[in-house]
Order: sequence, then structure tokens, then C-alpha cells
Amino acid sequence: MKTSTTPQITALYCRLSQEDELDGESNSIQNQKKILQKYAEDNGFLNWQFYVDDGISGVTFDRPDFNRLVVDMENGKVGTVITKDLSRLGRDYLMTGMYIEIFFPQHNIRYIAVNDGVDTEKGNDDFVGIRNYFNDFFARDTSKKIRAVQKAKAERGERVGSKVPYGYMPSKDNLGRLVPNPETAPVVQRIFAEYLSGIGARTIAIRLEQDKIMSPSVYNYYKFSRHERGLELDKPYKWCDVTIRLMLRNEVYLGVTANNKTKTKSNKLKKQIRNPRNEWLITEGTHEPIIDRKTFDMVQKWFDGRRKADQTGQIDKFAGLLYCGDCGERMYLRRIVKYPHQSNYLCGMYQRYGNNHCTGHRINQDDIEAVVLQKIRDITAYVRENPNEFYELAAGSANEAAEKAMKQYEAEKTNLTRRMAELKSIIRCLYEDRVLGRITPEQYDEMSASYQAELKDTDAKLDEIGAEMDEQSKREELILKFIDNAKKYIDIKELTPEILRTFIRRIDVYEKDHPHSTGGNDIVIHFTTEMTDRSKMRHLDLVKNGQVPRGFNSPV
Repeated sequence: MKTSTTPQITALYCRLSQEDELDGESNSIQNQKKILQKYAEDNGFLNWQFYVDDGISGVTFDRPDFNRLVVDMENGKVGTVITKDLSRLGRDYLMTGMYIEIFFPQHNIRYIAVNDGVDTEKGNDDFVGIRNYFNDFFARDTSKKIRAVQKAKAERGERVGSKVPYGYMPSKDNLGRLVPNPETAPVVQRIFAEYLSGIGARTIAIRLEQDKIMSPSVYNYYKFSRHERGLELDKPYKWCDVTIRLMLRNEVYLGVTANNKTKTKSNKLKKQIRNPRNEWLITEGTHEPIIDRKTFDMVQKWFDGRRKADQTGQIDKFAGLLYCGDCGERMYLRRIVKYPHQSNYLCGMYQRYGNNHCTGHRINQDDIEAVVLQKIRDITAYVRENPNEFYELAAGSANEAAEKAMKQYEAEKTNLTRRMAELKSIIRCLYEDRVLGRITPEQYDEMSASYQAELKDTDAKLDEIGAEMDEQSKREELILKFIDNAKKYIDIKELTPEILRTFIRRIDVYEKDHPHSTGGNDIVIHFTTEMTDRSKMRHLDLVKNGQVPRGFNSPV
């Protein structure tokens, strides 16, 4: 039987991270290759092959070519592994030691680190462990310095991440600054405009595919040679609705840079942990916006409601605007696809828990749309004819409402802030009890989880209150904007999501005198100027005949 005479592979392994590049040419891949090739040739190593990981940190051993090398070693193809020095093998002293002390001997692998004088065939070097520790220390120290630099950049409002958002490109004069990409910025504007017109994310994705517009990952691959997760070159025009939703939520399109969104526990654990929003470092006006604030805010309002599109791809235009006047829960559309004119809005509390918590507050989709459309027509006509009178009326109402609202917000903010401090103290005490053995780890995990969830919810409520207080402080600006919009929208024939969110902040729907009666619901329309209008919904037949409440009522 003929035996193979092919010698085992001599693996010449090279690795370079972004941090190593700071050391100059000495650690470059080309320099490592020259050193290793010369060493192999001078010392008679045959059948040598390069394994190269470029741009990957030494604190992780999950590297593409190193993984390939491990497979070849496990299959008995490799007899010797040579690196320029120990740090090229890795900077995690535990894992590096495991490979040198356990893995290589188990697979009969000879390991050589040229510059460190390590050769396992000549016996273990007592200083190998010390060198590995210092390599690990160097990696940790470098990581701290880089984090400090990144934090300083983030605090100055500079962009920290390397990924360029779709719709932008790096400036030729300053690669750290974003400028609108003339090829993709119009696509972003189109996505926002279509979503605002009531088209769902899935339908937008289908339309983009039909128009043969490259997906962000494919575009970045061909334009900037960036290989991103989820890249499908065989489906260049396939858009994902999740991608579109993330774009619609991204504040970068307002000219805002948001840093410190995530963190890692250490330089060895690369899993990203999302920071709460109050820890983000947000800087406005860092680059030219693609989307104006009004459009962006309207889209976010819509996100607050249920946004699932129906079978036609349309989204509920009242999503996030209709509320139960009695329990305060949002109202959701119950679609009847076969008979759309019978579709109704119902109280969310009622839908979840039934009559034990609230009543249905059922209101027909066509009814509410007809009344609200007429009210918007009436108030915009009134504003155009009497702008000064409207300003006085709205300002007086806004001031009174704002003072009342601000007192409520301040009281709620105080209570939530106090509760935040209590929760942090409770969690800290729980941790001390766990460390001292007063409670078991399982008990700690169970109790801590509920308090952490409440802490997160409380923090979110504080953010909401902060946003509401900011909005209250801009009430005069809102009145003037309302007047400008009333002059802009002269002939409103159809109630669109854009018109709704331009003039209306919220609609409260109250129960009929009897839940099953044919009488109408009382509704209170809260305009964006803090003015309100009380209306009585009529029977559907009256609405169809055009007998809806007309005229602008005084604010209450």
C-alpha cells in the first residue's frame, strides 16, 4: 500500500488589529509575512501556508482564518504553527495559555513564536505565562485608552461609529462628518413621505423592490466595499420592512448625532448592551438633516399607536391619536376587511379585559373621520379669516392649560424621581444581601428582575414627561405654526395622516349614554395649540347626510 509523502502544513499565522496598526510598519501583515517566510525557509520548514486575520483584535479567538487553522489542526493537517510573537497568537492570557499548554500538545502541534524565542519542541519557557499576561494587560490598557478617546469624541458630539447611515456619506473634507448622499437621500425622504401618507413599511419595501432600488446593504457593498450582515447579492432589490422601521425611528436624519447608545462589560466580552436613553450623548446640528422635524415627529406619533397595515397595505390614520375618554387607554381599530364601512374603534382596555375594566366606547371609523375632517375644515377657515382673534383665543387657552399641565408634570416628575432613587437603593441592597449570603442567587435574580423592569419603565415615563414639558414651553411657537398651517391647507378634501397630525394632538372618545344605543359618542378634540373642541357624534345616517356639527366651538 502506497503511503502519502505530503508533509504536514507549516502554518504561518499573521494577525493585525486596528490598535496594532498604531505601532506602524513593524506589525503590518506584510512585515509579519516576510519574517515568517524567511524563518520557515532558513530553518527547513516545508509546505508552509499563510493564515491571516487582518483587522481583528487579539482578545477574541473567534477569527475566520484562525478558526480555519483550528479545523486543519483537528484534522491532522498541520504539524507546526509559527507566529511573529506570542501576541499575534492572542492577547487573552487564559486562552493563549490553553492553546500552548493543552490544545497544541493534544494535537501534536509544534508552536514557535519567533521574536519571543518560544519553541515548544525545546521545552516550555517559564516566562511564556508572564509574557501572555503582559500581552493581556497591554490589550486591556489599550482598550481603556481607546474608550477614553471615544468618550471624549462622543461628548464633543463627534460621530464615534464607523458605519455610515443609509442616506449619508462621509464628507470629502472631513471623513468624520456626514453629508447627504445625492443618490440615497431622496430614497430616505420618499420612505418618510410614503409612510406619512398611510402606506405600511411592508408595502413600501415592495414598492422599492419593484422600482429596482438597491437595498442599503447591497448599495454599501458596491459603493463603499462594505460587507454588512444580511447581505444578499443575489437579491439586490430586496428591502426588509424591519430596515424601513429602523430608518423611520433614526434621529440621525434630523442632523442629530446620538452616541453612547451601547456598551460592553469588558474588552473581552464583545456583546453590546443597550444603554437607557437618558445615558445617551445627544448632540443636535452636527450635520445637514435629510428629514425636517415636523415630518419626523409626525412619524413618531404614528409609531405610538398600532401600526400594523391591513390587507391593502394601509395603516390606520388615527393610530396613536384616539384615546378612551374614561380610562385613558388608546383605542384601536377593529378592521372588518369584507365590510370596511363597519370597521370600529374600541377601547384597548376593553379589548384586553372586557367589561370588568371598561366599556367598548365603540365608534365607527367613517363617523369619526367625517366629524374630524369637518372640524379641521371649520377651524382652519376660522383661522384664515380671523388670525388675530384666534391668536388671542388660543394664547389665553394655552396659558391656562399649560399652567395646569406644568403643575401636574412637575408633581409627577417629583414622584417618579423619588421612586427612581428608591428602586436604585433597593437593587443595591439586594446585591449586598446576595454577596453576604442573606439571599440565594436565584432569589436575587427573581427579585432584581422585577425591580429592574420597574426602573426601566419609570425612566421611560420620565423621558415622556420631559418631552411633554418641553412641548408646553413652546406653546406660542405651536400657535404661530398652527396659523401658518391653516393658511397652507386651504382646500382639505381628504383626511390624511399628515393633516391629522398637523392639526390634532389627541382625541378623547367617551361612551354613549348607553353602550348599545344608537346615540352618538361625546368626543373632545385636542388641537396642537392646546385648544379643545367638544362635539357630539350623531347617528351614522345623519353623518351620511352631511348633518355633522359645524362651526368652531370655544375652547374649554
